[in-house]
Amino acid sequence: MSTVTLRTRSLFPMEWPTFTWLPLSGPSIRIEEFLDSEDYVVRAELPGVDPKKDIHVTVVDGALSIKVERKEEQRTEDGKVVHSEFHYGSLYRQIPLPAGTRGDKVTATYDAGILEVRVAAGEAPPKTREIPVVVGNGKPAAVKKS
Repeated sequence: MSTVTLRTRSLFPMEWPTFTWLPLSGPSIRIEEFLDSEDYVVRAELPGVDPKKDIHVTVVDGALSIKVERKEEQRTEDGKVVHSEFHYGSLYRQIPLPAGTRGDKVTATYDAGILEVRVAAGEAPPKTREIPVVVGNGKPAAVKKS
């Protein structure tokens, strides 16, 4: 079994996508990450979204991507526009998966405004595998072990 190695923190107190205090930078997805028994866990704070249609979680090239799109709803009360300070639009966060995690074994759950993504730790399946060749009679030919 392989071990999971969390990335070390840089000289900066935050990663580039989380500089939300800069003017015009817009909001970001705030996360926490940790190891829990045999899983690498990422928890994202996403209150007020519909997880079935607004949240998209993918794993591509060793990175976990979380994309959220919250569409504005026009609400009126007696024909007048109601004041709203809610944020609408798209949020995106990409987190590199640590060494020793399996991008092919990922689960995501959403409860009480928190998205929790679990990535299994352990040996990844080999990237190269021998494919048996089927011969004319429908039986695979013997595969040599290397």
